[in-house]
Amino acid sequence: MSDEIKKDLQEEMQDQETEESIEDVKADAAAGQEADAEEIQEEHDRAEADEKGDADAENKEDKKSGKKKLKFDKKQDAMKEKIDELEDRVKRQMAEFENFRKRTEKEKAAMFETGAKSVIEKILPVVDNFERGLATIPEEEKGSAFAEGMEMIYKQLLGELEKMDVKPIQAVGEEFNPDFHNAVMQVESEEYESGVVAQELLKGYTYRDSVVRHSMVAVVS
Repeated sequence: MSDEIKKDLQEEMQDQETEESIEDVKADAAAGQEADAEEIQEEHDRAEADEKGDADAENKEDKKSGKKKLKFDKKQDAMKEKIDELEDRVKRQMAEFENFRKRTEKEKAAMFETGAKSVIEKILPVVDNFERGLATIPEEEKGSAFAEGMEMIYKQLLGELEKMDVKPIQAVGEEFNPDFHNAVMQVESEEYESGVVAQELLKGYTYRDSVVRHSMVAVVS
């Protein structure tokens, strides 16, 4: 084989090796690009997955917060309803207690009035006896120590009754009033007109504007 042919063969082999090297480089580059693309795609997918995960987590957190807020609001409403119920119960109990207090005070006052009237009714016959006793004292003995002592005791008794708001009922000369007078007889009179009290047989008394004992009177016919 001649040197020229050898040379041509060598050059041809070199060209073929060069082409193969170029093809290998291209293949490697393509493979690298494909790997980069796959890696980029994977990164993109991971980013999307992370973003979706964050969004899902955020949605879950929002739902959880919403449930907590709804539960808190329901609890607040229940507490407010319970407080309103307790306040209403306290108000009703206070009103009932106030009514009970007023009723008790009224009953106590009525019992006191009844008791006071009962005592006064028992004292009035003593007053009557004093008046009868003083009326029987002879004129010549009215200045004696005994008569003056009886008079002083009688006035003191009337003074104490007056302090208790016990007052005698006016009768003689007054028009007959069934609220204060008890007519036991009718009489003729030139001094008073018909229907007027001409004589008082038993003195009547009032206690705080209520009658303790009616006056027993004789009325002009």
